[in-house]
Amino acid sequence: MKAYRSQSVMSEENFPEVVIPKIFIQTVYPGTSPANMENLVTKQIEKQLKSASGLKRITSNSYQDFSIITAEFNTNVETKDAKQRVKDAVDKARQDLPSDLPNEPNVMDINLSDLPIMYLNISGDYDLKSLKKYAEEVQDQIESLKEISGVDIVGALEQEVQINADLNKMAAAQISFGDIERAVGYENLTISGGTIKMDGVRRTLNVKKEFVSAQELSNLIIKTPTGSSVYLRDIAEVKDSFKEQESYARLYGKNVITLNVKKRSGENLIDASDKINALIKEMKVSSLPKNLNITVTGDQSDRTRITLHDLINTIIIGFILVTVILMFFMGITNALFVALSVPLSMFIAFMAMPALGGIMGFSFTMNMMVLFSFLLGLGIVVDDAIVVIENTHRIFDNGKVPIKKAAKIAAAEVFLPVLSGTLTTLAPFVPLLFWPGVIGEFMFFL
Repeated sequence: MKAYRSQSVMSEENFPEVVIPKIFIQTVYPGTSPANMENLVTKQIEKQLKSASGLKRITSNSYQDFSIITAEFNTNVETKDAKQRVKDAVDKARQDLPSDLPNEPNVMDINLSDLPIMYLNISGDYDLKSLKKYAEEVQDQIESLKEISGVDIVGALEQEVQINADLNKMAAAQISFGDIERAVGYENLTISGGTIKMDGVRRTLNVKKEFVSAQELSNLIIKTPTGSSVYLRDIAEVKDSFKEQESYARLYGKNVITLNVKKRSGENLIDASDKINALIKEMKVSSLPKNLNITVTGDQSDRTRITLHDLINTIIIGFILVTVILMFFMGITNALFVALSVPLSMFIAFMAMPALGGIMGFSFTMNMMVLFSFLLGLGIVVDDAIVVIENTHRIFDNGKVPIKKAAKIAAAEVFLPVLSGTLTTLAPFVPLLFWPGVIGEFMFFL
């Protein structure tokens, strides 16, 4: 039962979760040629970055207006430590960077668990504003699942209020852009009003003065240098509009809004996918319009299901074939004893994996590498069981001793040979533990 519980709570993944210690530095410098970008930005950052401890490799590319540097660290360096070391190096390089750089270099890392596990494409006979409302409704429901860390919306329009100032009217009223900016900033804010105690309960007060519409903003009063007042609508056109789109999503040649769903690290990929699909079906029935289409693409759980299913079937078929072949050469009873060693060994492995993961500082998941290890161990376990049972029958037939005593004697006699044979089989895999880089992280689970 303990082995079953351990296996049932293990997350199912296609591959083990491996953290790649790579940090990226992106710098934007408009109007700069690739050669100048290389000399003015890239080389200056690289010069400071080379002294970071644990650094394995630096690669960089300089383009028109843009530079990207990749710093790869040794796998024994934590990603957060690597990111901090890169930030420190960038801080040291700031004094050597151009003074008119519009933005500071952006330092970021990429975690495989932050990649989307599926894409939900929302379409229908609606404009993008209406589609966004339904997308946000779906987003809120999916983010409430414990398996999900976040959902990003791509291709949606973001609402904004635009102020299109008339330069002639501003000049006549002696009002500058700074006057408009300060007036809007002072009025469009939320401040704390302190706390109040009522009926023994302390409550927090907030004073909200945020604009909710273009009409409300157009009635804003702006003070002129002469002390007179001017409404914003008198010197500018104020209207509700949308921000310029920075992302687009298309499916089958049509505009859609896409939800990028990200799984929380350590959670079960297949369970997350099943819950999302069930939630979508429920929302289509209860709250979403009938003519709203939600198409799932890029579902990683599909490939994971197929991979795990194929490997599990391979293990089962191999187990059955081994048992049938042994029946011809060793008899039914002996074949069943040998076959019994396979599930028994797997149960022990499932019970030991959580404890081993706790010691090593990570948790095992049911993935392709772990299942392949079980498949590899199937042959080793069967070979050792055959040797012990054959020796048991030899002693039982020759010495005329009870079968229990014969089994003990047989196991003791072949213990060292069996152990030696097992170790020689495992020996070629030991160097995989010391394989450097990301590949070594994967091979460790084998």
